[in-house]
Amino acid sequence: MDTTDQSQASKNRKPKRSIIDCDIHAGSFSDEVLTYLPRIYREQIKTFGWRLPSQNAMYLNGTGGGAKQDENFPKEGGSASYLKYFQTNFLDKHNIEYGILTGTGSYSIQTIPDADYAAAVCSAYNDYGIDKLLSQDERIKGSILIPKQDPILSAKEIDRVGSNPDMVQVIVANGAEKPYGNRFYNPIYEACVRNNLPFAIHVSMEGIGTNPAPTGAGQVSHYIEYRAARAQIMATHLASFIFEGVFEKFPTLKVVMIEAGTLWIAPLLWRLDQDWKALRSQTPWVKEPPSEYYRKHFRVTSQPIEMPHKPTMFLPMFEAINADTNLMFATDFPHWDFDSPTLSLPKLDEELWDRIFYQNAAELYGLPQRRNQ
Repeated sequence: MDTTDQSQASKNRKPKRSIIDCDIHAGSFSDEVLTYLPRIYREQIKTFGWRLPSQNAMYLNGTGGGAKQDENFPKEGGSASYLKYFQTNFLDKHNIEYGILTGTGSYSIQTIPDADYAAAVCSAYNDYGIDKLLSQDERIKGSILIPKQDPILSAKEIDRVGSNPDMVQVIVANGAEKPYGNRFYNPIYEACVRNNLPFAIHVSMEGIGTNPAPTGAGQVSHYIEYRAARAQIMATHLASFIFEGVFEKFPTLKVVMIEAGTLWIAPLLWRLDQDWKALRSQTPWVKEPPSEYYRKHFRVTSQPIEMPHKPTMFLPMFEAINADTNLMFATDFPHWDFDSPTLSLPKLDEELWDRIFYQNAAELYGLPQRRNQ
């Protein structure tokens, strides 16, 4: 995680080779998104507002959507002005070959009971992103926002835009009514496999709207506690995928875990492997150790990276989470806890650096090799 001094020091530094950033939050403009909605919802929104729960209302996460204070986004000109700023001040500045957008719309749409409204808003945000961002710069790739509260409608949306080559994954919030291994979600995974798209889980909406409390012990008081709880929920999803047998039903499915940290995965896998050996008779369909399912089916993004108090512990922990094949670099632009491509990780050997900063993501998302090797 960058400090202000680090950010200033790296102001003019770029990675020596281009990189793929796997977690970018692009701005959207409500008045433009409205034009993609059916008339009935446009009129409702103009009268009653968007009617979405707010995460920031419960847990203080900075102003301006949690953006870094040194980001001076244009206040006029809509998406065209925003795109120009984004290209110059982020993609060019940090030598981004490809950037994966994980948010043009709010995940809060996935926390409301009205699935039809959620489906319409998800479609509007997906079309907005394609028209205003993805089609304007070949470096920008998108994620399909779905109304996960209704898997049938979700599958319909995946099939609708999943053939667009610039849409490279399906995305949901970490907060959920049921763990993601539950068979309730199977129509979503069928559509992911049908369209050859990974299923991505991004931290957000834990304890918001229709979702249960962010911890097994109930609600928390402060944002720092809320951040700590994110890994617990992501760990629940990881275990659920494995022990509910999702990968036996969908052997080609890949799952991406975004912004929940990384190194906690190692002791979790150790424990899951140990428990599986003792309790495997309860889930006979789980044919391999959980760590093998993780290695084959999961990918994880780097931000926010945990730094051990002893530097010598870092590389062994990286090895324990299969960083050479399973870890993908992310900045979380433009948020306050942005990870600089040049400062966020300790010095790595050339091959490992290349795997984390480019190759792992290129393989997952089917992206070309660097233009300039």
